[in-house]
Amino acid sequence: MSDTLHKFLFDAGSSTRSPVRGEIVSLASTWQQIKERHPYPEPVLRMLGELVAASTLLSANLKFNGALIMQIHGDGPVRLLVVECNADLTVRATVKLSSDETIADDTTFTDLVNARGEGRFAITLDPRDRSQGQPYQGIVPLEGESVAAALEGYMRRSEQLDTQLWLAADGEHANGLLLQKLPLDGGGPGTVFDPDAEARAEEVWERAITFADTLERDELLKVDPPTLMRRLFWEETLAVYDPVPCAFRCSCTRQRVAAMLVSLGEREVDETLAEMGGIHVDCEFCNRSYDFDTVDCAQLFATSNTLDGLRTAHQQRH
Repeated sequence: MSDTLHKFLFDAGSSTRSPVRGEIVSLASTWQQIKERHPYPEPVLRMLGELVAASTLLSANLKFNGALIMQIHGDGPVRLLVVECNADLTVRATVKLSSDETIADDTTFTDLVNARGEGRFAITLDPRDRSQGQPYQGIVPLEGESVAAALEGYMRRSEQLDTQLWLAADGEHANGLLLQKLPLDGGGPGTVFDPDAEARAEEVWERAITFADTLERDELLKVDPPTLMRRLFWEETLAVYDPVPCAFRCSCTRQRVAAMLVSLGEREVDETLAEMGGIHVDCEFCNRSYDFDTVDCAQLFATSNTLDGLRTAHQQRH
């Protein structure tokens, strides 16, 4: 049951909709593939693993084909932490560290990214198809002393949604639990007003949080999601959905790097070639390398100029 995300809804005893949704994710192979590419210090790996787990939990409800990108901009040894998760729950991640600071094994979340209180948390929604909308980014100050607390603060400030997370990562797994209080139905033609719906929803939410707060870190890391769900919420009536697979995947390609070089412009690329003799690009997410020599770059711009000419001729004809 590793590398899967499990969704469930709480039954409020009403025919309208659930007042609370939940998700549990367990990442093993996915986390190992991310972790093995970056020899980060242990506290940084734990923080990265927790954010990777959180990204899948939040991406599971994307309503478009695209990516959710989480960024922590730090003012300590960790300058930038980025996790990108797609709607199909494929994920990649990277961290930028300050080169002049040593990170001890007991360094806290606050010391890593918010030592002077200047850290920021950002979430970007990036649709692949622009017909589904333009990219949106929300940025808030970092709050709390953990990844979970920072995310909960973001959801309160930016999304106005009551959200609670329990996250944990070690050398083998990156796991998480999310509970989210859903807005009540606004009603419509033929809807019967239920004066007790709000009170009943609040009762379900408080009860769910109380049960989830009994969760221990080792339990979250070592117990499979279906068993964990039964242990925590055995008194509740849950609607449980089929598990969804998660996986590591990096979206970098030679074609994308080539497009980036073209976007820089022929003059800048030529200057780099003259100085360095070639262009070497490393993907910060997967460590894959791409090399372009003088001939490669000449072909890139020859193709680009040809395509530009064809587009111009087509526009003039029409």
